[in-house]
Amino acid sequence: MKEGQRNVYNAQHQRSPNTPQDHPSPPMNQLFVWRQLLQLDAVKSHLQETSVIAIIALVLAFAWYRRRRGQPQVRSSSVQGEKSRTGKENAEREWGEWTPVKFTYPEFPACTSNLSDIKPIPYRPFRWGQYHVTMGVRDMLWADWIELDNDFPTYYAIRNHRLHSQGENVLRLLPDRPGVVQSARHAAVELAHELSDFVTKRYPSTFTATRDSSGIIKTMNIHPMNVHLELPPSLLKDPSKLVLREVGQEEAEEAMRIAALLVQDDLALMIEGTDGRYYFQGGAICVPGFWRMRDKIGLPLDEIHTTGHVPQFQEKLQNSLERFFKRLSVQKPVIRNNYFMQIVKPENMRRNGTVPTDIPPRKEDEDLIDPLELSWSTTTNGNEDNFVHGRPAHPDAEPIVEPGNLQLRTERQTLRRLPLSGAIVFTIRTYLIPLTELGKEPGVPARLASAVRSWPEGIGRYKGRKNYEQVLLEYLDTCAEEQRRVGGELDNHQGRGYPF
Repeated sequence: MKEGQRNVYNAQHQRSPNTPQDHPSPPMNQLFVWRQLLQLDAVKSHLQETSVIAIIALVLAFAWYRRRRGQPQVRSSSVQGEKSRTGKENAEREWGEWTPVKFTYPEFPACTSNLSDIKPIPYRPFRWGQYHVTMGVRDMLWADWIELDNDFPTYYAIRNHRLHSQGENVLRLLPDRPGVVQSARHAAVELAHELSDFVTKRYPSTFTATRDSSGIIKTMNIHPMNVHLELPPSLLKDPSKLVLREVGQEEAEEAMRIAALLVQDDLALMIEGTDGRYYFQGGAICVPGFWRMRDKIGLPLDEIHTTGHVPQFQEKLQNSLERFFKRLSVQKPVIRNNYFMQIVKPENMRRNGTVPTDIPPRKEDEDLIDPLELSWSTTTNGNEDNFVHGRPAHPDAEPIVEPGNLQLRTERQTLRRLPLSGAIVFTIRTYLIPLTELGKEPGVPARLASAVRSWPEGIGRYKGRKNYEQVLLEYLDTCAEEQRRVGGELDNHQGRGYPF
């Protein structure tokens, strides 16, 4: 997507409306109740108006109660008739249960540019002034669910290497825990098909698919990588009915691997448990940088944050985050951004060479394929295998901190609920921007310096500020002063507006 195209698109395409839902007809006993109510007119003269109102209220309440009690509990793998599949039913569901729903994507335009011509979107998600701890979610246009750019080949190479060399450290699907939470096997297969369908429509010059007679995708081709992928069968036993089939562990893991290779994002699957909490039950976390899948897999949402010592989580975020997850609908995806600073090795200290192609991918060759530490922040956080979950940034050795080896690490995160499994899929797309590049952007140095200075103590510790603060702020202040001297007053330059 060339510069300016994103703004044009956002101006032309409004947020998608909710998908219409079917509403079941009232049961016969309720129709009988309404007939009885109509007969009240014949005796109205003998009753006080307040008595009539009271009788109506009681009869309606009784009819509603009988109807509510008569509704069966339906599990996602055993769905009843077409008219039972409504959003309302899922709103009233038992925790840990989900009724599959039909969902059709709103129309969105295809990106006609070649992948090599699409520049990374310049997210700069920091603000002037006081730092506020909030969820920071915004409505998302459907066309923006997955964003690809000319870094795709680099990301693909890193992700593919990690999938082979790291195994279950980067891709894992937990089994059912009876009475607690279901597995993410259904969600993994659904996600692979959802992503395949999306990227072939959004990026037709990059991806093509073969489909069966009912339109279900069977194979995917990633043309820039010359890669051919065979998808597991659709999650539905019959495309005309919302009945889910059984999914084995091996095919679910293969589906998750395919999903991971189609995008530049990490993918986490959150499943609702019988206690109403959402559990990290599976995913493909290939390039997290600052955290490890093995430390968080299987945990509920609140413990993911508390064990990671996320500042002010319990005071400012926990209640609103849990409510948000429970209420997230299929039709309303959201997006949020965050950012960190990251130290990498100076260029002259990076290992030279190429990754061997005549042997399987090895962990020890990771720095050859990922010199900027997209996958793991070795310079900032030390060896990945020795990382201590929950501690602030703690390098193994004192890093060399210079403007030339500092970079902004910013994440674009989306949340959406999958219609068939009911799982919430969390996508995390990471961008790396050299500090020396940020220093040249109008107004950005002063704005970033203001943001860093506004971090409360806990936030600063969480982001590892002590490791780079002096060098970072001195460089940003110098760049900001130069911009003021040459180009006028830029210290309050608002850019394109958050998060750019």
